[in-house]
Amino acid sequence: MSKHIVGRHIELTDALKSHIEDGIESLKLYNLDIISSNAIVSINHKHKEGIAIELVLKLKDKNTIVITEKDKDAYAAIDVAIDRAKKALRRHADKIKNHKIMSFKDMGFEAEAVSEFDHDEVEIVPMDLELHKPLDFDEAISALRDEKKRQFIVFNDHEGLMRVMYKRADGKFGLY
Repeated sequence: MSKHIVGRHIELTDALKSHIEDGIESLKLYNLDIISSNAIVSINHKHKEGIAIELVLKLKDKNTIVITEKDKDAYAAIDVAIDRAKKALRRHADKIKNHKIMSFKDMGFEAEAVSEFDHDEVEIVPMDLELHKPLDFDEAISALRDEKKRQFIVFNDHEGLMRVMYKRADGKFGLY
């Protein structure tokens, strides 16, 4: 992350710059890939003794967060601006986590829209538990090659992490 701290019509002390840098470093807590941060400290011309802080955060997914804060004390304005930035980043992180994409493309080729559902005609089909045992990489590839209906398989890699292998439209396999 690149950091730019600029003072307009004001000379920034080292203590003020380090306070701003510490506040910006604390924003990494949300793991949102902040590309750049610009902090502009200026004198508030409406109130001759006031300070205005403008904090601009550019995120990797073309989102920009702009926070402006005015106060008589520069440190108080910085603290409030950093707290507001943390709140905005937390909201953005929650929005990303809660966003679930569900479309017919994700469901496969045989998905159909259901307008009405009759609960009396529900048939429960027991599943074979052996189908849900953990797979390794080679088993996942052979299972995807053999099956025509299934589009993706979840398996454990050699590090114990859950991975998803899927069929691409060009006949190759993709891996998440």
